[in-house]
Amino acid sequence: MKPDTSRWRESNSYDFFDSLSVEGLAWECLRRSESYQQHYTTLLRSGTERLPLVTEEQKRWGLRFRGAARFVRIETGRFVVTSY
Repeated sequence: MKPDTSRWRESNSYDFFDSLSVEGLAWECLRRSESYQQHYTTLLRSGTERLPLVTEEQKRWGLRFRGAARFVRIETGRFVVTSY
């Protein structure tokens, strides 16, 4: 199912991007990918669009990352000041 692309070049069509979550923004970008559209069409034709994607497909579309999540601490040498 191809998205309607008729207004993609109009800047006011993107005003809603400012209020999107990270996931929402990622979806808006992914659904515009011709490769993703072709892949999704293949899933529809095979009737498997509601099944979980295999790990390699999840990685391909950025739904899974190579490594596990980990804590990253960055030393800035500065303090955070808050007000009450």
